Amino acid sequence: MDFNMKKLASDAGIFFTRAVQFTEEKFGQAEKTELDANFENLLARADSTKNWTEKILRQTEVLLQPNPSARVEEFLYEKLDRKVPSRVTNGELLAQYMAEAASELGPTTPYGKTLIKVSEAEKRLGAAERDFIHAASINFLTPLRNFLEGDWKTISKERRLLQNRRLDLDVCKARLKKAKAAEAKAACEGDTVPDFQETRPRNYILSASASALWNDEVDKSEQELRVAQTEFDRQAEVTRLLLEGISSTHVNHLRCLHEFVESQTTYYAQCYRHMLDLQKQLGSSQGAIFPGTFVGTTEPASPPLSSTSPTTTAATMPMEPSVAGQAPPGEAALCLEEVAPPASGTRKARVLYDYEAADSSELALLADELITVYSLPGMDPDWLIGERGNKKGKVPVTYLELLS
Repeated sequence: MDFNMKKLASDAGIFFTRAVQFTEEKFGQAEKTELDANFENLLARADSTKNWTEKILRQTEVLLQPNPSARVEEFLYEKLDRKVPSRVTNGELLAQYMAEAASELGPTTPYGKTLIKVSEAEKRLGAAERDFIHAASINFLTPLRNFLEGDWKTISKERRLLQNRRLDLDVCKARLKKAKAAEAKAACEGDTVPDFQETRPRNYILSASASALWNDEVDKSEQELRVAQTEFDRQAEVTRLLLEGISSTHVNHLRCLHEFVESQTTYYAQCYRHMLDLQKQLGSSQGAIFPGTFVGTTEPASPPLSSTSPTTTAATMPMEPSVAGQAPPGEAALCLEEVAPPASGTRKARVLYDYEAADSSELALLADELITVYSLPGMDPDWLIGERGNKKGKVPVTYLELLS
């Protein structure tokens, strides 16, 4: 019990001195040990990464599950370490209603037959949506959530510990400064030769004693300062290593983002195929029910070429899952060695991460190297042409930091 009380009193004393130091710093009454500029940049970068990761995570959850009540339910199940119950998608629920309506209204009637066909298509759409949600949750949401609940908590813990070590260091600096000032004052008073004819020569003895006491206090404060400085430096190095690991986090999140885009592309391609099949089925059946309505083909009529906008064309073309690193046909046929850089528009860029070229048309990159980049008409905006000496090739924009 005595040990616990002593520890409690000691912790309370440390907390009080830290609070006093922190308050005096806020009011400009105490000096503060500043971190170097590189360390401050690492801290700002880590905070920005955490904030945007939270926003992206929350909005992706809204995209995958628009119902806020369902999201709250799933969150509670996760906190209770219980399995989230399987929930039908909106497409599957619509398919169920259509099938039940067809059964009641007559499955052999034209309306009933069409309801059955549409319900089957909606069921396939719902299954595709379920697969997309599952893939996005595993490949995208889980890594982001693991960063916030794992790595970021560790970084926050070490940052708080660094803040405490910094406050302890500044307290020791302030204590040593006061002790030296008091020692100097006592030494000045002790240098005066006493007049033994006075009735109170003991003042000289007291001054000499005080000077010795303050000398001991200075030695003790210097020892405490050395210990505090060592602990602060050690904690600063640990925190710096964790903050530098944010670069690896960015690379991991970049890979997860690519996987999310691939799964989303696959999902929309499946939806397009299912709806195209349904449209063909409905076109043939409607042509039999209403002869003369459709003319020769079940494909939707394309608008005139002159009035076709890029958005409309992209919406009516079938989508297939893209292959990572595959360039559009126009770029694949481009011979980079024969392409001269534009007279203006070239820029310097610093490489953020190592990049291994997928084929001969791409340029391998090393982190922190400087290259010249420029764009060509009709190129994919996610790629640029990079030059390093006599070597030239395509480079991904996400791996670069464009300079002036």
